[in-house]
Amino acid sequence: MIIKRKTQKGFTLIELMIVIAIIGILAAIAIPSYLNYTVRAKVSEGLALASSAKTAVASYQQQNGTFPASNSAAHYDSASGQSVSGIAIGTGGAITITYTNDSSLTGDTLILTPTNTTGSITWACTSTNIVAKYLPGTCTGI
Repeated sequence: MIIKRKTQKGFTLIELMIVIAIIGILAAIAIPSYLNYTVRAKVSEGLALASSAKTAVASYQQQNGTFPASNSAAHYDSASGQSVSGIAIGTGGAITITYTNDSSLTGDTLILTPTNTTGSITWACTSTNIVAKYLPGTCTGI
């Protein structure tokens, strides 16, 4: 008499539950990290767009000995991007970066303040409404 054994095909329930648990743990770690990364990228976009404003402020200061008080005084046209609604030069050459109204940076602002230190300009960045963990390392004034 020949006994035929039935071979198992597929996965057991416990094996599938283990795989789902592992995927859940990985997702719990990866999703918050990714969300932080995307917000930081949006904040960095504002700093990249503000580089031309920083150049305009530095040029004005070099030619006139003072900082400009507006975009028109510095001969700067405001820039905008995917996450940035506008960049404005204000009193004392301060550059205000305003972010678009999206879910992560709802109209938040980042302010770059120039200081003339013996012929070179240093920039401090401050924000009252952007969480510090989203700010780039170049923001030294926080």
